[in-house]
Amino acid sequence: MDGPAGTGWKPGGSTLPGRRMAILTIIGIGVDMIEVSRIQSALDRFGDRFLNRVFAPGEQRYALSRPNPAESLAARFAAKEAVMKALGTGRYGVSWREIEVVRTSAGRPGLVLSGRTLAVARFLGVREWHLSLTHGREQAIAFAVALGQPGSPE
Repeated sequence: MDGPAGTGWKPGGSTLPGRRMAILTIIGIGVDMIEVSRIQSALDRFGDRFLNRVFAPGEQRYALSRPNPAESLAARFAAKEAVMKALGTGRYGVSWREIEVVRTSAGRPGLVLSGRTLAVARFLGVREWHLSLTHGREQAIAFAVALGQPGSPE
């Protein structure tokens, strides 16, 4: 069975359409779950101060355009925590706003790192991220996988 017409991709193959073949290893994995009510409480108590401390402007615009902003913000908060875990830093040495959750052109969640967080990722040899988010009324979960070549900073 072949994959989508004209792509050259086959199920079980090592490359996806539009991807160069590279051997990358898992450098880190992070997962986080948060109660949406915790984010809603922070919004109610601290408002813009909380938003501006934790979320990049694009994240704020996206989440505040959704029917329940706290759910989208909780998923992004969980993603930031998952990235910190995948990097092995915890909350130390990185900043919330240096980890931005974006939507790729395909609609999937993606990451844009900056500042010290980007420097740590490069030092570890991270070249690619995979991110999965899910949320409901009560909880949000994020799973992050850092891929790269350990010992070969970009």
